[in-house]
Amino acid sequence: MKGRRALGRRFGWLWAAFAVSSYGTGFGFGAFPLIAILVLHSGPTQVAALAAAGRAVGAVVAVPLGPWMEFRRKRPVMIAMDLIRFAALMSVPAVFAFGGLSFAQLLAVSVVVAAADIAFKAAGGAYLKSLVPPEDLLVANGRFESTTWTSIVVGPPLGGAAIGMFGPVTTVIADAVSYLLSALGIRAIGGTEARPARAAAPRLRAGDLLEGWRYIFSHRTLRPLFLNSIVVNGLIMASEPLIAVLMLSRLGFAPWQYGLAFAAPCIGGLIGSRVAHPLVARFGQHKVMLTVGALRACWPIGLAFVQPGVPGIVLVIAVQLGLVTCCGLFNPVLATYRLEHSDPDRVARTLSAWSVSSSLSIAALTAVWGVIAAVTGPRTAIAIAGVVLLATPLLLPRREKAPRNAGEQAAAGIT
Repeated sequence: MKGRRALGRRFGWLWAAFAVSSYGTGFGFGAFPLIAILVLHSGPTQVAALAAAGRAVGAVVAVPLGPWMEFRRKRPVMIAMDLIRFAALMSVPAVFAFGGLSFAQLLAVSVVVAAADIAFKAAGGAYLKSLVPPEDLLVANGRFESTTWTSIVVGPPLGGAAIGMFGPVTTVIADAVSYLLSALGIRAIGGTEARPARAAAPRLRAGDLLEGWRYIFSHRTLRPLFLNSIVVNGLIMASEPLIAVLMLSRLGFAPWQYGLAFAAPCIGGLIGSRVAHPLVARFGQHKVMLTVGALRACWPIGLAFVQPGVPGIVLVIAVQLGLVTCCGLFNPVLATYRLEHSDPDRVARTLSAWSVSSSLSIAALTAVWGVIAAVTGPRTAIAIAGVVLLATPLLLPRREKAPRNAGEQAAAGIT
């Protein structure tokens, strides 16, 4: 690409809203576990339950939101989800100020935020498809991906410093305000958004809750990509607590060394997202997804060989750099492919089902690998996850040409 492709003022506002909420989330990374430990004096079991239960229950709560939002204007839904997250998060410092903060409230807020996250991403993906021309979808998703990784590099170190200087709820306030600013940015997009026409029954039926999954599993290439995605993401995330235990408890690394080992490689996500468009333009979407999807499964097993001292830090940084670079390249290509091959009246349900499944997979595999680590030790459990990941490329689609979705068939006059 020569220069920077302009995607218009309306996309600029959407990107700005995404950026401010991403940096707020990065700034508030790990805030709830810290509050649970420092303020509520919670033990490791409660902290683990806060992370797993919040994600899992939030995903279940989000199940009806996909079909509910499918036939509504997406921009108001996005604004509503931002405001819900703002209100939920602001309840924490408000109650903390009066000395009434409890573990139950942290758990409830985690559930609400997790459900709203899923609904926002589903509505946002559907809205992006209507806002950006098809040939620019990969560029747009690449910009979102690069923003995500940049916020991960910058946000957590600044958030940790802010907690040390101003107290444990500081980053929660900043995260909440970022959602309010995001809502204002989405409101500033302006323009008119047509209400999607509903051909089915006017009311939500029980069978509609599973429509997203039915559509995914009926699609020849979305199905293997879906299975690959939830297994890979689940295994990678399930290994994170184990590598933390291994490095901080068993190998004696300082917290700052652990943070550096996982923050510095995030620059690879920025690199991967920036080269996604030129690589797809040169080699094609399918070849890039297949190659990079296979490569990202090869890195995590290296974490099972981490040793004390500088060699261990270097190994973790190298492994994470390779993994994050592959993820930063793969994610926008996958996001673009999903949008291109989802019917216009099923985008929100498809993305919602995908996110719900990913959250449940992460929660379930984290719990399973916790049990495996208790029996075999964290290093062995990390190695087992790495070996299983080596088999996940078998789930990637082998055929290059996917069936057209209904919208593409209608445009081409195909029956």
